[in-house]
Amino acid sequence: MDIAALRKAHPDHWQQATAIRALAMDAVQAAKSGHPGMPMGMADVATVLFSRHLKFDASAPDWADRDRFILSAGHGSMLLYALLHLTGYEDMTLDQIRNFRQWGSITAGHPEYGHAKGIETTTGPLGQGIANAVGFAMAEEKLRAEYGPRIVDHHTWVIAGDGCLMEGISHEAISLAGRQKLSRLIVLWDNNDITIDGRVSLSDVTDQRARFAAAGWHVLSCDGHDPADIDRALTEAKASDRPVLVDCKTIIGFGSPAKADSSGAHGAPLGDDEIAITKEIYGWPHGPFEIPADVLKAWRAHGARGGAARTEWEGRFSTLSATKQAEFTRRMSGAAPAKLASAIRALKKQVSEQAPKVATRKSSEMVLEVVNKVCPETMGGSADLTGSNNTKTEGLGVFAPEDRKGRYVYYGVREHGMAAAMNGMALHGGIKPYGGTFLCFTDYARGSMRLSALMGVPVSYVMTHDSIGLGEDGPTHQPVEHLAMLRATPNINVFRPCDTVETAETWELALTSARTPSVMALSRQNLPTLRLAHKTRNQVAQGAYVLAEAEAKRRALLMATGSEVEIAMEARKMLEAEGIGTRVVSFPCWELFEQQPESYRRKVLPAGPVRVAIEAGIRFGWDRWLYGERGKREKSGFVGMHDFGASAPAPTIYRELGITADSVVAKVKALL
Repeated sequence: MDIAALRKAHPDHWQQATAIRALAMDAVQAAKSGHPGMPMGMADVATVLFSRHLKFDASAPDWADRDRFILSAGHGSMLLYALLHLTGYEDMTLDQIRNFRQWGSITAGHPEYGHAKGIETTTGPLGQGIANAVGFAMAEEKLRAEYGPRIVDHHTWVIAGDGCLMEGISHEAISLAGRQKLSRLIVLWDNNDITIDGRVSLSDVTDQRARFAAAGWHVLSCDGHDPADIDRALTEAKASDRPVLVDCKTIIGFGSPAKADSSGAHGAPLGDDEIAITKEIYGWPHGPFEIPADVLKAWRAHGARGGAARTEWEGRFSTLSATKQAEFTRRMSGAAPAKLASAIRALKKQVSEQAPKVATRKSSEMVLEVVNKVCPETMGGSADLTGSNNTKTEGLGVFAPEDRKGRYVYYGVREHGMAAAMNGMALHGGIKPYGGTFLCFTDYARGSMRLSALMGVPVSYVMTHDSIGLGEDGPTHQPVEHLAMLRATPNINVFRPCDTVETAETWELALTSARTPSVMALSRQNLPTLRLAHKTRNQVAQGAYVLAEAEAKRRALLMATGSEVEIAMEARKMLEAEGIGTRVVSFPCWELFEQQPESYRRKVLPAGPVRVAIEAGIRFGWDRWLYGERGKREKSGFVGMHDFGASAPAPTIYRELGITADSVVAKVKALL
């Protein structure tokens, strides 16, 4: 690559792109860790994108109709941080760049949503960004269909690397995007042929261009270091009627004589001497973190370029009726509609009176029939288990290229892609996504579910067939350790409701959550209504509560979740018949109970009685409630799973594994 010729042919562009490269080299060197090669290689593409194509206004980073830019190759975070600083995002100061990867800075090793404006999603686990982008693009299509292109009309741009395209989630994402014909989605592939181990050919022979084309994408290519060729490709990409992959052929560590085009530039500082030599080659005679005034001025002009478009958009928005403006603003903010609470209360009252015996997956469908009518922002879906998850309600319509107003997504067998797309929809704003699969298959969705929690994105996961109660499908499909795994994850509310009333309260909490995703573990088998006395208060919001009090002197306390609350109630009846006073505590959400004041927890879990927990999952985690919170090890027991399940009718499995009221009674008597 003739750098001298590039400098001569495109002097202004060269200086602006070099500012990115210099900041990346300097910041990684100062931190003594990081990934300089990717920002050095993609600086030209990023400069053309931000200066000529990306619709944004650095002074209004939350503008609803901005283009979204996602750095899926999150290890190259200094590319994004440099762009945000240079274009004038207020919080991305030069001091933050200097403190790259340091305690308390907003410039984390990988971009983290919420740390700084302009970071649309958390990336770093490769493939997540490109999969999130599918959700961003779906949200844009849906809202444009609702509000029209005068209000919603923007693109989602992604920079993805070879690693992103190797991850399995990328296959789920690109095939879903191709099926949906997401023409506002443009992926810029940093095709530098290098991973940390070395050449891509060490581990992969995939023809990525053919792969994307086979998935229904429009495929373009450009010289990733020629600004004119990059501009041509990006201009063509915006005119496509399908999602676009732009193959940007680049050199990692561009300009470094010792480390360019090698894994040496990927994940380590270049070193002071190599940086000095590289800057000399660039024609950049400036010290660390020093940006010439004329270069910074040019970049700040790029950051302000979208101001006129934003002002024009605000004018168009102001012509909407006050009601439409308020509704759009509410939806973009994530606030729940005012009618939600009353709709949930009315359903609870009806259920308490009618006392249906249904599976909680069916309970969820009953709630959604009500919720989806009062929450136009909900967008449901399932990973090819619609009839089993009960996630599709009447009148939703199907989101597809033929009907962008549809509110239900057939995700196909793509649990991970579904979860990542839902993260993208929620992050975009205006959409409250929920999606279903079997609880066991949270294993497949785990990477994106963890990021929901890390980012504080209130996605709703409808996870049915939540135990051995699913029966004949057997241990491959029966979750045993999954509740413990999910509960071990910070900032996830794991709900396991025992009946339709608790399910309604669960949905109310999920749809009003601001910063916490919700997992709903729902049964396949029918369960009786246990909350027969209507209460306006949302008792699930307390995490655990007394469902049935002891009639005789209280000597036992049974704790249970979901389908096992019925077993606890049956055991209570048997114990009370023998004069053993027994309290039953329904425990639908550990996380919310933990947040309650100690005075409330003491009332629910007092000292004294023996304690038995009942759950068709492993014991892991239950000891916190059994002999913590004023309990005693020698006065506590567990009735549940200790191994994997089996293939048989559900009642048989419960009986053979000893998860029965008789087992609970025997455990209580032994402890007494």
